Amino acid sequence: MSHTPRTGADNDRWYLPFAPKGGPWAVEITDAVDGWQHTSLRIAVLEPGQQVGHTLCGEEGVVVPLMGGATVAVAGEEHVLTGRPSVFAGPTDTLYAPAGSELTITNPGSAPARVALCGARVEDSTGGGREVVLVPADRVPVELRGAGMCSREVRGFGMPDTLVEAEQILACEVITPAGGWSSYPPHKHDTDRPGQESELEEIYYFETQSVGDAAAGRAPVTRGTDREDGRQPVGYQQVYGAEGRPIDVLVEVTTGDTVLVPHGWHGPAMAAPDADLYYLNVMAGPGPERAWLICDDPAHGAIRESWVGGQVDPRLPIGGGR
Repeated sequence: MSHTPRTGADNDRWYLPFAPKGGPWAVEITDAVDGWQHTSLRIAVLEPGQQVGHTLCGEEGVVVPLMGGATVAVAGEEHVLTGRPSVFAGPTDTLYAPAGSELTITNPGSAPARVALCGARVEDSTGGGREVVLVPADRVPVELRGAGMCSREVRGFGMPDTLVEAEQILACEVITPAGGWSSYPPHKHDTDRPGQESELEEIYYFETQSVGDAAAGRAPVTRGTDREDGRQPVGYQQVYGAEGRPIDVLVEVTTGDTVLVPHGWHGPAMAAPDADLYYLNVMAGPGPERAWLICDDPAHGAIRESWVGGQVDPRLPIGGGR
């Protein structure tokens, strides 16, 4: 299979750099985006004591503290999500809420917090009798995949084996240590082939950490925020077309940036040699089965064989926990 050079011709459409425009959400990705149907992502940046409210209309949601903690009032109860100093500090508590839920998310801490609300479109706008579910950090499975420079850490807080109550949403976090490649080999999930491939659109939300930031006690800062040391940790993401459905995205990413994958091969996600890379994945599709089934780009799939018996990068898991 020959490769067409990547030009990033579709960057303007499917890459959303962090650029808050006011309002309660610093990032807001919904079906208002042309060509986007099944998933949503909202990121709130909350000062101490500040809160944001949202009603899940026709979609279910998962609240994920990214920096700091959160309390979530829903269905007459208040749930405490302890959170973490940053996404690189390990898994966090998360909270699932069914469609129709009215949420109030508050920052109870003494420092700014960054909180994600992941969403997926569902058929039953009333929630279908589903209940609110707290997934504590110690219940989040941490899987180490790949080997060598293709090692990655996957935290599956919103996948079917952990969050069994959900209807459509699939969500996880992935950490790639500095210099590593993940979402590799490039793969896709844009065609309904029962037992082989799911039809899912996917959101990648990124954060980056300069090597040494954790030891210095620095949390990731969003694009456009000045750092005292002047450094800007970055990563890179690629999406390209398959089976006559063109798409061409090749971008540099940093904290707060988002890439949308409506279809096509996606990967690699590359961490720069001096920066760890994090991404939050949110997936959903039109099919009745809630499953993550992928197929590899045949031009690169053979690399999986090289991982057999190989050593996972000893820097993983970042932040501890398995």
